Amino acid sequence: MQFKIAVPDFVSNSYFPAVAAVELGHFKKEGLDVSVEFISPVEKAYLALKNRDVQFVAGSAHSALSCFQEWRGVKLVCALSQGMYWSLVMRSDGGFAHNDLRGLRQCSIGAAPWVGIAFRQLLIEAGINPISSGISIAPAPKSIADGVNFGLAAADALAGRTVDGFWANNMAAEVAVRRGFGSLVLDTRRGDGPPGCFDYTFASLAARADLLEQLPGIAAAATRAIAATLRDLSADPLRAAHIARPLFPQFATDIIGDLVARDVPFYSPQITNAAVDGLNRFAMNAGLAKSAKPYSELVAS
Repeated sequence: MQFKIAVPDFVSNSYFPAVAAVELGHFKKEGLDVSVEFISPVEKAYLALKNRDVQFVAGSAHSALSCFQEWRGVKLVCALSQGMYWSLVMRSDGGFAHNDLRGLRQCSIGAAPWVGIAFRQLLIEAGINPISSGISIAPAPKSIADGVNFGLAAADALAGRTVDGFWANNMAAEVAVRRGFGSLVLDTRRGDGPPGCFDYTFASLAARADLLEQLPGIAAAATRAIAATLRDLSADPLRAAHIARPLFPQFATDIIGDLVARDVPFYSPQITNAAVDGLNRFAMNAGLAKSAKPYSELVAS
């Protein structure tokens, strides 16, 4: 049987372990014939999963709720990395201070829809009302066209000064910082933001629950493939550039090794109880789910 993984972001480190697992042959070693298909935005990727057009999604865990209400019909197979993995970058000439969210009044923030939900909740839990503070959170101009990477489109919008900042993947953040038009204000993986925001969501590999029931060994095999990939990337982060070279544009290939090296401390396929608790709490607080689900209902056994 052939399997497809839908990946909504193909030019960053966000879901790179899933791409690398295919390119390094680790799925094949587990007896799985797997290919990657770019489907963006993430809600379209999960819709493809719901419609059985793909068998896996490498995406943000909470975004499964865009198609699978109350988590019915979907399960998280493993983590691709730990913690919420987006960063806030603002205009470098705007005088924005590191980890200071109160300086965002009357600012426009570019963010993909299901990514923006996390930023909106982060502001609320930091005691900031986005509406009364005049903070606009919306997709950056030209970011919703098919085949466009949301983060890179947001970085282009920041460079063109059509937004004041963006909340997106770290490839976009690195491009903006290296080129001088962006300043890193918030990195939740490294302690920024309100308490608990690290566990809002994480990069995960998800599958339909019925597929996991029909093929009871597939979750373990896929997890082993991701685990082997994370070990390889942790041992040699610069290997990421060789993997990316035929897939990424040159500027992204030049950066991906550095980004993977930074991600190594978060490279574990385990979905912890703390991650599930944080995911449940965020989903309910953000109005994405009505109730918390036990670990056994969210995570493949």
